[in-house]
Amino acid sequence: MARIAGVDLPRDKRIEIGLTYIYGIGLSRSHEVLAKTGVNPDTRVKELSDEDVAKLREAVENDYQIEGDLRRWENMNIKRLMDIGSYRGRRHRAGLPVRGQRTRTNARTRRGARRTVAGKKKAK
Repeated sequence: MARIAGVDLPRDKRIEIGLTYIYGIGLSRSHEVLAKTGVNPDTRVKELSDEDVAKLREAVENDYQIEGDLRRWENMNIKRLMDIGSYRGRRHRAGLPVRGQRTRTNARTRRGARRTVAGKKKAK
């Protein structure tokens, strides 16, 4: 069981995919780390030697901002936008799309599903 940055990597996946389970590491950064450490990307996680795991752990934890530090940094940036009252900060605070998407229709992920009251009959 390979454990890097507090994350258990899935045993049966290739290491290039397994590294993407760490928050802050995608496929391109995974390839970068593997090239830097010299580990074969086709190796399964369960086949890694302790030496390889140590090399990967060192490269990932020392060279990149990942997991808790990265989440904290992103939340501080959003909080800063909200504190200074910028347009993007106001959109974050209101729970609306931040990057210019339309909201008259769509935007269900940010706004949530709304109940419609269309076709309501008047009482006589």
